[in-house]
Amino acid sequence: LSMLKRVKALNIPAIARCLATTTAKEPNFYQQVNLFVDEASKHLIQSQPKEISQDLLEVIKAPKVVIKFNMPVQLDDGSLEIIEAYRAHHSYHRTPCKGGIRFSKKVDQQEVEALSALMTYTCACNEIPFGGAKGGVKIDPKKYSVRELERITRRYAMELSKKHFLSASIDVPSPDVGTGEREMSWIKDTYSYIFGARDINASACVTGKPLHQGGIEGRTDADGLGVLYGTQEFFSIPEFCNDHDTTPGLKDKTVIIQGFGKVGSLTHKYFQEEGSKIIGIVEYNTGVYNEKGLDQKDLLDYWSMHKTFAGYSNGQVLEGNHMEIMYKKCDILIPAAMEMTINRSNMEKIQAKVIAEAANGAITFDAHTHFVGKNIAVIPDLLINAGGVIVSYFEWLKGLEHARLGRLSKGWETKSKKDLIALIGITGVKLDKLTGPTEKEIVHSALEEILKTSCRNVYEYSVEHKVNLRVAAYAETIRKIARTYKEAGFTIQSAFN
Repeated sequence: LSMLKRVKALNIPAIARCLATTTAKEPNFYQQVNLFVDEASKHLIQSQPKEISQDLLEVIKAPKVVIKFNMPVQLDDGSLEIIEAYRAHHSYHRTPCKGGIRFSKKVDQQEVEALSALMTYTCACNEIPFGGAKGGVKIDPKKYSVRELERITRRYAMELSKKHFLSASIDVPSPDVGTGEREMSWIKDTYSYIFGARDINASACVTGKPLHQGGIEGRTDADGLGVLYGTQEFFSIPEFCNDHDTTPGLKDKTVIIQGFGKVGSLTHKYFQEEGSKIIGIVEYNTGVYNEKGLDQKDLLDYWSMHKTFAGYSNGQVLEGNHMEIMYKKCDILIPAAMEMTINRSNMEKIQAKVIAEAANGAITFDAHTHFVGKNIAVIPDLLINAGGVIVSYFEWLKGLEHARLGRLSKGWETKSKKDLIALIGITGVKLDKLTGPTEKEIVHSALEEILKTSCRNVYEYSVEHKVNLRVAAYAETIRKIARTYKEAGFTIQSAFN
């Protein structure tokens, strides 16, 4: 503990977080996921024994394939470096498998197993027909040139292709921590160059691509909108608000966001547009607080330029003790950074009424148990973190259809609306406004419908069975996966029975 205090005093946040986790002696990330699954499974076996059995639960929990390989990559100075990489397939109850690729020094086997499992459960919870996958390359991308990152990414894509871990029908990666549109474009190009002549759907082998490379309108907004739509749905339920000492709607709600990357910054934007007051933002090196509210555009412009909040004049900036912002009173706390951020070491400091878990696995099992006991609502990551994979599903469909969403129907819809106005004789209508939906409008409306339906289903299950939202989400998910296995059977065993 004395070492931990000295490290924190030196303001080395990454090392401090690592030591804090070790000191708390909590299970690792993969074990945390299984603790939540076991909790929901216990409820299912007790309340609905015909739905599930213990042996089938073990089949559902176990990752099906995990590969680790070492890639030799030539750097700009001519030297060679061996780089460690992973890809995990958690479930084949639906195919293809789906999950991000992250570039991070923290990547290891248990992390990709945990994240692939969460992807399985997230997809099932939201009726997205994918099995879960996850991959990672153990590097710090900031330490490599663009040319070196391209070589690393293309080599990783080639290794996945050789091992049959990449295609529109087998495994469809997407961006994650340390990766983005650029890396997905490199992967698509590599796969298409090798297999494009005999795979007409080669461009659908990844999602999260740039728009002109087969990406989809609305993908950039998906994560932030997913957080908004999910939280919005729960705050539209009077009984939920009454149970947690708050009022319906997001207007005037005080919000603190931990993480100001692509998820956190867009979440800030959309909550602000709904009238919420974002009073605190916490990043890895600094934090900023203003009880009157922080303007998203102003703050993002400053962060983009400086990569720190130090010197920002429109709020109280904390450095070294910046995590204290996360512990201030607020209506909604949104952890939108990395896994296991809220754990045994800091759970008692949280003063939010509702936590929207925007990052995968942001809350540990012990912390979640504590919040349930304190009547702090946790809207779980299976719902709040689902925006990205839902819109990735739309992009995958677009790749298989080889046509922009709405392209074949937009003209007909526009003409139909104008014909209807003419038929019923309405005057004064601006006909140029009567058009069919854009691809972005289709994507956003479908995302909202899917997420809000999932949230309502989970809430209704939690009320009916008197369980918390996370148990309800996992229980619904496990039932769906179990039903798939029961109906489809186990192919190899059935063939020989």
